[in-house]
Amino acid sequence: MKVAIIMGSTSDLPVMQDAIDILKEFQIEVEVDIVSAHRTPDKLFDYGKNAHKRKISVIIAGAGGAAHLPGMIASLSPLPVIGVPVKSSNSIDGWDSVLSILQMPGGVPVATVALNGAKNAGILAAQIIGASNKAVLDRIIAYKEELKIKVEAASKEL
Repeated sequence: MKVAIIMGSTSDLPVMQDAIDILKEFQIEVEVDIVSAHRTPDKLFDYGKNAHKRKISVIIAGAGGAAHLPGMIASLSPLPVIGVPVKSSNSIDGWDSVLSILQMPGGVPVATVALNGAKNAGILAAQIIGASNKAVLDRIIAYKEELKIKVEAASKEL
């Protein structure tokens, strides 16, 4: 079980780090790479067509601006793809990225999280793996219980 986290450039890493961190917390192996849909199309095609052969279970793809990376990877790979729209310097308040990832044609799904929502992408990837892996499922259950405990403690402090 391994999750691939790809992004168009290193400028996306501060956002995507949240996915890396939460997956490590769930003890899921992470592979991180730069795969640009526009600058390295040959790498993109190879990555998308062969990720499943490297025992990757889920791909998380972060992209800003026109945000073609998640959709292109989804068009090439049989694996579930989770798109993370990134509010980048060339973005229109992030909406261009959100809509580019969200509005995929029928047959090429990309699960899309909120703008800069890499943590939720990591949790969703873990939940996908947890559907068939009891150890990961148990860690997700414990994580959600801890969230509940934190809210209850905050409520009592009020």
